[in-house]
Amino acid sequence: MAGRALIVVDVQKDFCEGGKIPVAGGDEQARAIGEFIKEQAGDGYVRVIATRDHHIDPGDHFSEDPDFENSFPEHCIAGSEGSEFHPDFEQVVASGAVDEVFFKGAHSASKSGFEGTTAEGDVLGAWLRAQGVDTVDVVGIATDHCVKATALDGVRAGFGVRVLLDYTTGVAHDSTARALDEMRLAGVELTGTPVVHG
Repeated sequence: MAGRALIVVDVQKDFCEGGKIPVAGGDEQARAIGEFIKEQAGDGYVRVIATRDHHIDPGDHFSEDPDFENSFPEHCIAGSEGSEFHPDFEQVVASGAVDEVFFKGAHSASKSGFEGTTAEGDVLGAWLRAQGVDTVDVVGIATDHCVKATALDGVRAGFGVRVLLDYTTGVAHDSTARALDEMRLAGVELTGTPVVHG
């Protein structure tokens, strides 16, 4: 029987207030996503997974003169404190409510969770299919970057995709508006209200 999974994108310290490239509202969303999972995971989803930026040597994704579209200051370096999940989300992971973590971007930009792998090397799309998943909800940070990339790749991989905008936060109004248009055109269902504090 097919089911729905929740993908939580990059709720990590470096993307929240006080991090290397903080997105305004990151702390708030980390708490909200944690509460949402506690309320919904047992009922609405057959699996809950999280993605995690995990950079070792991502080439020109790191830049001292970043354009904040394709290149960024150093962030989420593997093993660093900034790469860790936000404490409010880490509590949920530690509780066992998250079934698997997919690491992405070791040696490339890899914005999409569908480019990530488990510690054992399983890729997200195949893992979801093996779990009987055919539709996914996507939440996390940031709407106009890794959330968008994950949603678009989900559609390309043949999944039904819905982005829960109440549980995402965008970097900027213009780029978030463009991302929403791009996702709609690709067939992503958007629910809730876009959150942008920048």
